[in-house]
Amino acid sequence: MTSADRPATRLATRLSFLVAGFGIACWAPLVPFAKERLAVDDAVLGLLLLSLGIGSVVAMLATGILSARHGSKPIIIAGGIGLALILPLLVIAGTPVTLALALLAFGAALGSIDVAMNIHAVEVERAAGQPLMSGFHALFSIGGFAGSAVMTALLSFHLGPLASALICSVLMLTAMGLASPRLLRRAQVQEGPLFVLPHGIVLLLALLAAITFLIEGAMLDWGALLVIGKGLVSEARGGFGYIVFSIAMTAGRLGGDAVVARIGDRATLVGGSLLAIAGLAVLLLAPSATVAIAGFLLIGLGASNLVPVLFRGAAKQTAMPTGLAVASITTAGYAGVLVGPAGIGFVAHAVGLPMAFWMLAALMGVVTLSARAVTAK
Repeated sequence: MTSADRPATRLATRLSFLVAGFGIACWAPLVPFAKERLAVDDAVLGLLLLSLGIGSVVAMLATGILSARHGSKPIIIAGGIGLALILPLLVIAGTPVTLALALLAFGAALGSIDVAMNIHAVEVERAAGQPLMSGFHALFSIGGFAGSAVMTALLSFHLGPLASALICSVLMLTAMGLASPRLLRRAQVQEGPLFVLPHGIVLLLALLAAITFLIEGAMLDWGALLVIGKGLVSEARGGFGYIVFSIAMTAGRLGGDAVVARIGDRATLVGGSLLAIAGLAVLLLAPSATVAIAGFLLIGLGASNLVPVLFRGAAKQTAMPTGLAVASITTAGYAGVLVGPAGIGFVAHAVGLPMAFWMLAALMGVVTLSARAVTAK
């Protein structure tokens, strides 16, 4: 069996995170082309995009079960190759039904690699005996930047959606080809039951993951509307805050392993959540665009290392098998991204968007108060 504590296995894990972030980001610039090609309205497009989320969640639940018997390696490979092969199908799908099916499969590939790569990362970090999870998650963010940038650049060169998608697919297949022989052959194979309902500390970890991902989703879907609604920026500049948030989160994760190694998981959760709460307060009370941008920066830095610590908690707990715990946490987090922003919309309709964001700050306080419980040895 390949040792988990090797530079090669770390490289393979980083490439897996990179491919996952790259693959989903490649789809974003193609959405307007799909809408135009199929001549559908926003409501129909929203239902089509929901197929991606459904495929992801179902695959995440199944991946925890499959990895318990077969390990994470085959699932990472299948998920990464699936993203590469299905991406061009999203471009040529000629009817809403075929696009929905393609998005369902694309989401399943994304959900599979997402859970499996985190299971693999847990094993690699545990063998290394030092924090690595933040750096792995930073590669997902970098992959997102790269995927969006490469696809946008290719489309800007007038290569066409299909040619651009094929080039991106080749890049993903190349990365998976490099990662495949370096992945652990039997990482996290487990005996015992294939399915265990989340319980004990895993339920709390899953709740905290949902809260953290919800706030990330809120920054993407509602952050611009908040600052525009307050009259701080124009509509054309509304997205700048999320750019700053994303850069701050990526930078925070790149340096996160060193921070965690110095101060520990509990202090990281407490400090990070308090910094995010402070950022939300700055954003909500900001008298100017500059101060609001500082709020986005603080939120990104504060939230950057919360999820990696929660995944590390999944490796340390003994309430249920690690692979199934990671799957539960990943699924809960993804549910926070999918369902949370819609919930914010309902709350904002009832009490206003600023009050909805104050409620997000209160939810982040749950992370602060739970830090001792989820890091207790």
